[in-house]
Amino acid sequence: MTDRPTIAQQITWVYTADLDGTAAYYRDVLGLEQVLDQGACRIFATSADAFIGVCTARPGRWVEPKGVVLTMVAPDPGGVDAWYDWLGARGGATEGPPERHEDFNVYCFFARDPNGYLLEFQSFLDPAWAGGG
Repeated sequence: MTDRPTIAQQITWVYTADLDGTAAYYRDVLGLEQVLDQGACRIFATSADAFIGVCTARPGRWVEPKGVVLTMVAPDPGGVDAWYDWLGARGGATEGPPERHEDFNVYCFFARDPNGYLLEFQSFLDPAWAGGG
């Protein structure tokens, strides 16, 4: 058996008809750092090793938010509350206040980007979650 090859970073790509407007949302409303401008695509850091890439829709790539959830994980419920306040202060619409979801043992709230992609700000309440470092 061989070791699985290393994955150094992760980028989730979404598509838009309005690259400048969508980039402004990720930069100015969410406050994410734009780490690369590739012309038709812009990449924003969500953490040291994870990114959201936004590209202009083109043949074979569509603005299709159905079924897509971009989840940003906060270290604790207070971090989720802080994100809720952050978005509210910057005019970012949410789909309601943070709440605990017993079925998944998480505390979270949802928002949508300008293209309708669902954004979740979540904290795991389950001590079995190993992703928190």
